[in-house]
Amino acid sequence: MRRFVFGAALCVGGAAFAQQMSVPAGLTIGPMSRVSPVLKAERQRENFEPALRLPDQERAVAAKLEALYRKTGKRPNILILVVDDMGYGDVGAYGGGEALGAPTPNIDRLAREGLKLTSTYAQPSCTPTRAALNTGRLPVRTGLLTPKLLNDTADISGELLASKILSGAGYRTALSGKWHLGEKDGTRPWQVGFDEFMGFLGVVNAYQEEHPSAPDVVNDPELLAELRSMPGDRNLWRATREGGGKPVGKIDWENSRDLDQKFAAFSEDFIRRSVKAGKPFYLSHNFSKVHYFNMPSKAFVGRSATKDVYRDSVVEVDDIVGRLTHLLEELKIADNTLVFFTSDNGPEEDSYPESGVTPFRGAKGTTLEGGVRVPGIFWWPGMIKAGRVSDGLFDITDMFNTSLAVAGVDAAKAVPGDRYIDGIDQSSFLLGDNGQSEREAVYFWNADQFAGARWRYYKMATTEIQVGTGSVRDFGGLDNAQVITPLNGLMYNLYLDPKERRSVLIEKAWVPSYALGPLMAVHGATLAKYPPKVKVRFR
Repeated sequence: MRRFVFGAALCVGGAAFAQQMSVPAGLTIGPMSRVSPVLKAERQRENFEPALRLPDQERAVAAKLEALYRKTGKRPNILILVVDDMGYGDVGAYGGGEALGAPTPNIDRLAREGLKLTSTYAQPSCTPTRAALNTGRLPVRTGLLTPKLLNDTADISGELLASKILSGAGYRTALSGKWHLGEKDGTRPWQVGFDEFMGFLGVVNAYQEEHPSAPDVVNDPELLAELRSMPGDRNLWRATREGGGKPVGKIDWENSRDLDQKFAAFSEDFIRRSVKAGKPFYLSHNFSKVHYFNMPSKAFVGRSATKDVYRDSVVEVDDIVGRLTHLLEELKIADNTLVFFTSDNGPEEDSYPESGVTPFRGAKGTTLEGGVRVPGIFWWPGMIKAGRVSDGLFDITDMFNTSLAVAGVDAAKAVPGDRYIDGIDQSSFLLGDNGQSEREAVYFWNADQFAGARWRYYKMATTEIQVGTGSVRDFGGLDNAQVITPLNGLMYNLYLDPKERRSVLIEKAWVPSYALGPLMAVHGATLAKYPPKVKVRFR
């Protein structure tokens, strides 16, 4: 047996929570019940995350997908819609929308006619989430731990992206909008798996030095000139895998307002061309909004009740979601297209009050619920039962496995055995009329520091990012974040305490003893078996 020591973070007043957990040698394939009787997930392959097995649900959905394939003669299209920094509470379906002065009727429609998830988890910031979404691996494994700025050193070239696998399986693949996974040659979208790309390589605020809210730059010609001369890619790109990339203009604060309209036009054109070619498509549409500095295109200025740039931008995002989904209906392919709507992290609050909202504690840059719990809506007319709502766990890495599954690709054959896949195939959860999640736990990382896990509605923090001090202690933002390491760890019942204000670690000692502790031990063992690309702090 492999012995894995789970550290002092589970010690409470001398209680023996910090004990040596027995983990099967080599992560032997088998049920997690061998580690703890309350755990039910099973590992189907050594380098894949254990999943709850629901045979009847899986068989029913497999038959459903096969019937659709026989009817259409084509594998399903996949459309992923990723908003930048949108808060869980911004969307009407999650309590925002008109209540905040920015109606989101098109996004709300997807929730009303599809599946609304209330426990979808992203990473604390942009680059890590996008890495997880594309690779099915936690950022700690890929080394893409933090959001990258101009002249970054991010390198995803050694990873296997879903787009590359699907392109090889006959799909037309494209990424529209924000990339943020590497700007240097060799790491760009068309070089690592996407057939087409229209967008920028970094993050929109990196191109907005002249924004009026930065008078220290705008009113200092010498400094502005120096900043403009600094290395880094500020281009809008158009690229294909065969033809390579070509810059089609420089991005600045003024023309940045129209980026999302350009991306929408590209996505519409890509969808039309794919349908005309008779090929299924995998399209990742990544908004530049609502990341600061928000600049709604002129047609959307003043469209929200509050007339502020953030909520005007929310209205614009919703309108584009409507354009793309209505196009699917116009082309009569909505019933053969899986649509996923989400955000890459919780709201950033560095630009407050022109920022998003969340009902939870914390914001972008934290592993508190406000930083990592995001909207998660799936829409597929005729395949996903309308009006479903579920609190089943869904991690952003799951989209990797799920995309391959609905495309008819065997992930176990497509992924080499030299890397660990944290994602889980959740197709039976999404497509079953009363589908249950097959994910037993979600793990949290603050860059290279392990931060805890969620099992059912219990969440444990071995480290926690708190923000601010004194009267602004609960105010979020990357500028205010500070890491704390609690003596005993912190554990919350998220149903009773969604704002994570009162730890119940001692009260509910059985949870860390029999569930969270063993889960974390096994998770740590995967890092030992499949060493990550960076040195990590796991305690």
